[in-house]
Amino acid sequence: MLRSLLSGDMPRSRILALILAAILICLALAPFLFPGVRTVDTAARICVFILLVASYDLLLGYGGIVSFAHTMFFGIGAYGVALALTHLGRGFGPIFVGAGAGAVMAALLALLIGLFSLRVRAIFFAMITLAVASAVAVLVSQMSGLTGGEDGLTFKLPRELGPAFKFGKEVFDGKLFGVRLNGKLLAYYFVFTGALVLFLMLLRVVNSPFGRVLVAIRENDFRAEAIGYRVVYYRVAATCLSAAVAALAGSLYAVWLRYVGPETTLSMELMIDILLMVVIGGMGTMYGAVIGATLFVLAQNYLQALMGAASGLVEGVPVLPELLSADRWLLWLGVLFILSVYFFPTGVVGRLRSGK
Repeated sequence: MLRSLLSGDMPRSRILALILAAILICLALAPFLFPGVRTVDTAARICVFILLVASYDLLLGYGGIVSFAHTMFFGIGAYGVALALTHLGRGFGPIFVGAGAGAVMAALLALLIGLFSLRVRAIFFAMITLAVASAVAVLVSQMSGLTGGEDGLTFKLPRELGPAFKFGKEVFDGKLFGVRLNGKLLAYYFVFTGALVLFLMLLRVVNSPFGRVLVAIRENDFRAEAIGYRVVYYRVAATCLSAAVAALAGSLYAVWLRYVGPETTLSMELMIDILLMVVIGGMGTMYGAVIGATLFVLAQNYLQALMGAASGLVEGVPVLPELLSADRWLLWLGVLFILSVYFFPTGVVGRLRSGK
């Protein structure tokens, strides 16, 4: 059953299996294990970024395609839901319409970019995607009448996904294990379930014949072409699928935040974060997305607080309080990334699977 669910792609490492199981349990039970607004928000972000990084790894890790337009597809999905809920009213119907429209639009845009640019060498494709993504970000910022410009859009979710909605009063008296049963809890499980289903779908894709051909193209595209595979078609298909899943991840992010803006979905900083998560977890493995996204989001949310506590403990010691100041958390995040690349050149998953 488990092998079938994972499409035959088992962790192949006991330590990795335990880590993945722990992450799954913590995310599945996050509102009950770690009650609190910040911790549940962190768990929801981890779910979204696992899906987003996995969709990018389909391109980079499996297809060998370097793209800087992934946040553009992410933003298209987020804005699709935001615009649908703004103009069609609050309800689950507009959410699915907006998510579907965003995914289709992202796939079509990826198709156009791929057909015109995937025939060129990798570095030129990367530059083309960077130019298109930058143009879209500027366009979104300037179309303030439709997108809200730099201020973004705030919208209302269906009542069932709002904190004012209560359920379970008859059975659980409105609480379960001390956690309030309200719409915010439903919103979290909406995001968690959507991310889990789409992640398992990606796992199925990369372990299918299509995924095997992508790996063959990544290793030697000339040989793959010589034995009869249309390399451009496979690369374009991978780009479209990756874009559609990234758009759906953006839709889930919009549902959770109830807000979209250029800085939260279209920024170049977010693209760099995605690249870091892929490298940390390990390219060419979906499980790398789980590890990389979890480690990176946790570091983003809690490293600053940990450093502030450490700085207080060494107060009075020369230099150390300044080095461990919470204001320098980005410096230490960079140091941790450099160390992870040095000690785990194939990513955390690659290192654990090799057993070295």
